[in-house]
Amino acid sequence: MVNLRAWLAEAIGTYALVFFGPLSIILSVAYFGSVLTIPSLVVIALAHGAAIGLMVYTFGHVSGGHINPAVTISMLVTRRINIKDGIGYIVSQLIGAVVAAATLKVILPDLGEKVHFGTQGGPSAILHNSVASGFAIEAILTFFLVTVIFMTAVHKKAPAGMYGLAIGGMIFLIHLVGVPLTGASVNPARTFGPALISGYWDYHWMYWAAPITGAIIAGLIMNYIFVKKAEEIA
Repeated sequence: MVNLRAWLAEAIGTYALVFFGPLSIILSVAYFGSVLTIPSLVVIALAHGAAIGLMVYTFGHVSGGHINPAVTISMLVTRRINIKDGIGYIVSQLIGAVVAAATLKVILPDLGEKVHFGTQGGPSAILHNSVASGFAIEAILTFFLVTVIFMTAVHKKAPAGMYGLAIGGMIFLIHLVGVPLTGASVNPARTFGPALISGYWDYHWMYWAAPITGAIIAGLIMNYIFVKKAEEIA
């Protein structure tokens, strides 16, 4: 039996991320210019972190608050979600992301187009535009995101009520250091929605493959070394 309410929760949660996250980028360009500055970086990081943290608190008790196909896949490979709900979650996340990006195109077509409605642009000049380096960054950042999720939201001995703050805080940190390097996707849906609406597909495969790789590695390690051990003891 599938949980349609959980699917809707995932769509709404992802909509919030892909609306507020790229909107922060659009507004940063409008206020601070197209060159990335410390103020604009902080605004972007705060917006993404707040959107995820608040949506995790809002829908965590309904769907788990994945809001990310890579997170859902990590839950699938560790058997913490069934295959039907896993597919439903991913489809819902992608729909939410596309609708959010389309909303931004309707509201702010000109400003949004300048930043491809928040689509990540691939490895930056800091990485010498190296795809290998960009892949590694996205995989590592997602590894630590999924590590925080398993150890604060899944682990039975995690401090109660702290998961949203911890996950939102990790998203903030990820964007603070990752935006200048790869744009900090760590979420295939976050990249897919704006890419579909803007038509900007450069390096798109990397923003699927790298987060999924990092998420699976983290999920397997955290689940079978830490989480399952605590469940067995309990």
